Amino acid sequence: MAGFPTHPADVSPAWMTEMLRLAGQIDGASVKGVRWEPIGTGQVGDSARFHLEYECAGAGPATVAGKFPAADAMSRGTAAAFGLYAKEVGFYREIAPQLGVRVPGVFAAEIADDAVDFILLFEDLGPARGGNQLASCSAADARAGIRQAAAIHAPSWNNEALTGIEWLHPREGHVDQVKALYGNAQVIFRERYGELLEPEFMALCEELNEGRDQWFGRQGGPRSIIHGDFRLDNMLFDIKGGAEEIAVLDWQTVAAGNPLLDIGYFLGTGIGDRLRRAHEDELLNLYCEEMTGRGVPLSRDAIWDDYVLGAIHGISTAVFSAAYVERTERGDANFLSMARGGCALALQHGSMAKLKG
Repeated sequence: MAGFPTHPADVSPAWMTEMLRLAGQIDGASVKGVRWEPIGTGQVGDSARFHLEYECAGAGPATVAGKFPAADAMSRGTAAAFGLYAKEVGFYREIAPQLGVRVPGVFAAEIADDAVDFILLFEDLGPARGGNQLASCSAADARAGIRQAAAIHAPSWNNEALTGIEWLHPREGHVDQVKALYGNAQVIFRERYGELLEPEFMALCEELNEGRDQWFGRQGGPRSIIHGDFRLDNMLFDIKGGAEEIAVLDWQTVAAGNPLLDIGYFLGTGIGDRLRRAHEDELLNLYCEEMTGRGVPLSRDAIWDDYVLGAIHGISTAVFSAAYVERTERGDANFLSMARGGCALALQHGSMAKLKG
């Protein structure tokens, strides 16, 4: 234990009472019973829904959600090595209140000195419809995602007070570490999915591996807060029983970077090739309109090159994550889906040529 519970089974009525009182969710009431169940599909952290019983019925929220370190040792080790848990806790503590994006309200955000043990306690946004990477989504859901991207990017666009936060930036040696690990990740990716991924897509993955020195650490263009893993599995739709349209979850990969990484990632890796091809123009126009309406005038011509390069982020994320998080059946399908969508966009629009150029 690190002074706070680090597994759902460790959450006691007394601790829950204290956190809800500090968060202003209950006054003098007390929680007398806690029951939990696993939720979500994340592979880097484990999430749970807590059902609460009070000494006085109805004294506070009936359910809350919590997030904890992954039970799987490899996933937990990868998260710790790249500071993913500390980033997510830091996001909810320091950054979320300054953006327009809809995220769950946070009741507790604690992390131990080892940056491994942590807990996040949230409002429960259910009943809601979880985004499903493997099933794609409707055009309406994709539009909702794009509007949320603008709600992240516009308030932080070239805003040094946010993008300059020290812990958002890679520590010294981080980029070299990723480059060194990426070659092995591509080997694992090829061995695991070589007979499943289309040959032209695998060839593009190999090309990216050969050009990894040009990709990792690349900078340029505008800077904002970026989600870094902006896809359907990290979104909830029709939250609070349809009272609100969407919320964005899972901020372990939050960073300061080119905001079009999120857009290229979402349209390529995030929503699937069929939907992207049908609605690419509409969604890019919507992003420009939303950003312009939020005080950041943008045009299609201004964002195009960065958007096309953003597809590469989806490919590299799929390859790297497949190698260094817990392997599951759904995870395999997920990483294949991500690679297919990102590679399809990259091949159609010449992403690798832009990278090399």
